[in-house]
Parts: sequence; C-alpha cells; structure tokens
Amino acid sequence: MHDFGFLVPIAIVAIVFGSRAFRTWVRAKHGYPLEEVRRGRRHSNATSLDDQRQIMLLSNENEKLTGQVSRLEERIAVLERIATDPATRTAVEIEALRDR
Repeated sequence: MHDFGFLVPIAIVAIVFGSRAFRTWVRAKHGYPLEEVRRGRRHSNATSLDDQRQIMLLSNENEKLTGQVSRLEERIAVLERIATDPATRTAVEIEALRDR
C-alpha cells in the first residue's frame, strides 16, 4: 500500500488558506470591511474621532433628508387634494387666493 500520510499536513494547510480566501471574498462581495476583527476590536488605524466625525456627518445628512421628505409629503398631500377634489371647489379656492 502507498503511504499518503504526508498529504495530511499539506491538505490541512490548503484548507486553512482556502477558507481564508473564501471568507475574504465573501466579506468583499457583501461590502464588509476587510480588516481583521478580533475580540471585538478592529485592527485598523481608524480612531474614535474619525468615527465620531462620520456619525456627525451622517446625522446631519439624516436631518436634511428628513426635512426634504417632510416637505415632499406636504406637496404630495396638496397635489392629491387637487387631483381628488371636485373642479368647482378647486376653482373657488383659487379665486379666493387671487382676491387676497
């Protein structure tokens, strides 16, 4: 019989490297950061100040977008009212606005 015992360590090393490459590919495909995460800490050069700045920028953008959505909802409500109201009532309201 042939003794293939020497292939066991080679297979183990190949499996470890293959799983690492597969895990990196999955993380990259789904947009996760590629730096290593161990014991709840990131091993990167990002500081908490950078994180706080990014949170502040995202919060400001969120407030801006929330305001835009509110204004658009109001405009849509007006357009829906105009589209669903009878034409005579809309004409009366327009004339009332012109008289002001």
